[in-house]
Amino acid sequence: MRILLVEDDQKTADYASKGFQENGHICDALDNGHDGLFQATRETYDVIVVDRMLPGLDGLSLVKAARAAGIKTPVIFLTSVGGVDDRVEGLEAGGDDYLVKPYSFSELLARVNAISRRPPVQSQVTSLRVHDLEMNLINRRVSRAGVELDLQPKEFSLLEFLMRNADRVVTRTMMLEQVWDFHFDPKTSVVETHISRLRAKIDRPFDVNLLHTVRSVGYSLHAPR
Repeated sequence: MRILLVEDDQKTADYASKGFQENGHICDALDNGHDGLFQATRETYDVIVVDRMLPGLDGLSLVKAARAAGIKTPVIFLTSVGGVDDRVEGLEAGGDDYLVKPYSFSELLARVNAISRRPPVQSQVTSLRVHDLEMNLINRRVSRAGVELDLQPKEFSLLEFLMRNADRVVTRTMMLEQVWDFHFDPKTSVVETHISRLRAKIDRPFDVNLLHTVRSVGYSLHAPR
């Protein structure tokens, strides 16, 4: 397995790199965000491990930029900040897992092994369409009635999930699990906030609404009936 480790604490980086190598993995270690982003977009890795607090470019910004560039490699954040809001912020930025310092290397290795076994998000289709809303899964572009829409990475992921489940009702729990990989209730309005943002972009400028609230249940994306 190829692992990219972006960690500015030299002692921590050396210890983790040695541990990965002793377990048969290849680990490239960098100590700042700019170099980490360059390496993440230049080479192919199975897992990226990123410290949140980095010189030059912080971990959150690094991952956001990587996701915007189309990098889908699983990301584990390392951080000394362990509050729920901080975990949510990291996951919203495009992270897949979160490990709070101080941590044991055995736990980090277990999380790396687990996240690398997750099947990649693949689809036989290259585009999705609901009424006049179109999503190109290759170039990650979305348009409605021929007008291109500017979506943030999580907005794109949420809309993709809704479009793949068009004409079905999806619950808040389903969205938390499938879009944010939460298997617990983060006690935040992250879903509602992103639904509101999506509505502002895919519905508000147009005559027909596609995204509907199903009271006390969830949401449904469907063409006019």
